[in-house]
Amino acid sequence: MEWIVVVSVLVMTILSLLRVNVIIAIIAASLTAGVMAGLSTVESIDMLVAGVGGGANTALSYILLGAFAIAISYTGITTILVNFLIRILTGKKTMLLLVIAGVASLSQNVVPVHIAFIPILIPPLLKLFDNMRMDRRAVATALTFGLKAPYILIPAGFGLLFHEAIVAGMTENGIEISVSESALSMLIPGSGMIVGLLIAIFFSYRKDRDMPEAAGGTELSAIVEREEVSFNRKHVMTLIAIAGALAVQLITESLVLGALTGLVLMFLLLVVPFKNGDRVMAEGIAMMGTIAIVMLVASGFGNILSETGAVQALVESSSGFLDSSNKPLIAFILLLVGLLVTMGIGSSFGTIPILAALYVPICLAAGFSPMATAALIGTAGALGDAGSPASDSTLGPTSGLNADGKHNHIWDTVVPTFIHYNIPLFLFGWIAAIIL
Repeated sequence: MEWIVVVSVLVMTILSLLRVNVIIAIIAASLTAGVMAGLSTVESIDMLVAGVGGGANTALSYILLGAFAIAISYTGITTILVNFLIRILTGKKTMLLLVIAGVASLSQNVVPVHIAFIPILIPPLLKLFDNMRMDRRAVATALTFGLKAPYILIPAGFGLLFHEAIVAGMTENGIEISVSESALSMLIPGSGMIVGLLIAIFFSYRKDRDMPEAAGGTELSAIVEREEVSFNRKHVMTLIAIAGALAVQLITESLVLGALTGLVLMFLLLVVPFKNGDRVMAEGIAMMGTIAIVMLVASGFGNILSETGAVQALVESSSGFLDSSNKPLIAFILLLVGLLVTMGIGSSFGTIPILAALYVPICLAAGFSPMATAALIGTAGALGDAGSPASDSTLGPTSGLNADGKHNHIWDTVVPTFIHYNIPLFLFGWIAAIIL
């Protein structure tokens, strides 16, 4: 039973690296996990389907965000932004990457819209990236940094939800800790991601990279190649729609309602003609539909790993033979387990409650301090999020960078983010668990 998570995640990873479609790879991993747990193929599929509903909210938000992004692009307002960036940042690749990382960071804490900004901001910039001969892997790492590091480091917005999940999980299992202490415990692991970002920008992907001819994608590329666009009434109405979408999302804490509000306002304010409604939805689905399906299937995979007890069996078997006095080895094993589990489930937030229930008893027995325990749980929950084929921290950047069909999800987003974030996060998290 304890090998289910290991084998199934390896199946998903190897198939993805071999360029098998991510959806097929996750289904294969799900069937592998189910069969190893003693289920029949039909029972495995039934359990997969039963867990799909867990990702429905996220999937619907992605589709509506895609449609909203297409509607915004029709107005040409993004062309104004692109022209501005061309004037001030052409030839300044490093500065542009740091700006993208900064904007992405705001999406987690200051203006918590998560990946909602990516399909709006990034596709119009693709032509600029190609003209600057920028390596899109650098852009992917900059975006993923902004989607992940801020919620690890800053207890505000999505970061507050993350640290509250750590506190709740630890409290329920016998360790009292505050949100501020939890955030403090993640400073060392989070600094590892900063190191990874700097390595990616200044060393790994600093060389010029020429992109091939477009391989498809949405019609967005044709839209963003328009000539100079002057600011007009439609752009004012577009900004009102964006503000309305943001306000509703913040008030209701629902990305679905926020995206739907923005989309409806674009039609009601006559920014986009009603007759183009079908086209807007079709292109929105073309942009974000695959990601939505991946998140649905990944939710089903996570359901199989949870319901069969595979995750708990892995933790128990890993900790059962450890010497409770050997903290460095225990911390290493727990982080490795966290990497495997989060790679499979693809969600830091969804993994935290599971890991807390399993880690706290082990950490108590081994004598880890509350802050060291929080560092282990937080790091283990975040590990794999940046390197999972099924994580929104990788799917989000790909949705924008592959709008013209030139960006490969696995080799251009998943592998670079795994190398530059999971490795330093693992190392710095392990150090934090030992010294705190």
